[in-house]
Amino acid sequence: MGLLITFVLGVFILIGAGLTRLSHDHEKVEHISIALACGTMIMLVFLDLIPEAVEHVGSGRWYLIALCAVIGVLILKGLDHWVPDHDNAHGFSHECSEENVMHIGIMSSIAVLLHNMIEGMAVYSLTMESTRVGALVALGVGLHNIPMGMILAATLEHEPKKIRYTLLGAAVFSTFIGGLLMYFLSAALSEFFIGILIALTLGMLCYIIFFELIPHLMHDPNKKMSLLFVAVGMILIVISGFLE
Repeated sequence: MGLLITFVLGVFILIGAGLTRLSHDHEKVEHISIALACGTMIMLVFLDLIPEAVEHVGSGRWYLIALCAVIGVLILKGLDHWVPDHDNAHGFSHECSEENVMHIGIMSSIAVLLHNMIEGMAVYSLTMESTRVGALVALGVGLHNIPMGMILAATLEHEPKKIRYTLLGAAVFSTFIGGLLMYFLSAALSEFFIGILIALTLGMLCYIIFFELIPHLMHDPNKKMSLLFVAVGMILIVISGFLE
């Protein structure tokens, strides 16, 4: 099940890339997916990831959980240095040269590849403990990956087809590759180490929430719609808790 979830997680990037070509109002789709992702991730952090990390690492080791969460934040911060902002994704062709757009597209693809491999490892680790939690985290991260797929499709538009499809394909399968690595390593993982991975995931989600999703929503002109879908995301997670 864990491998299936990590595979589906990568498909969200493909959905984003497809929406860039098919949707007449891809900005609205982007705003909705980001708002839903924000709501689901906030509730997952407080209702699932923090309790799971404390359970595995130990309540007396809160400092270790905090340290791993900070490391998770720093990992994504380093990788996201090469990923363009959501707000600028659709303006590259007007503001930059074609060569610069191609460079951004390639570097973004490499960053997303590494980024999603780590996320795939984390999601697989969570799924080992709880299929529900793993699936819900994958949903939140996947919704966040829809705008990333839009960015990759926009910035790789001027690349030759072979390079464009290769980079997009690598990004799509990157989470599955991360899950596959954890599948082969899982037999050697202790409960404590899984707790460390959960704490790292906690930091990654906090980075996505506070440094990507919330800033984007604050600049969204239709704040009422954003708040509505943030609330919808939160409610979905609360409802899912009663279905365990």
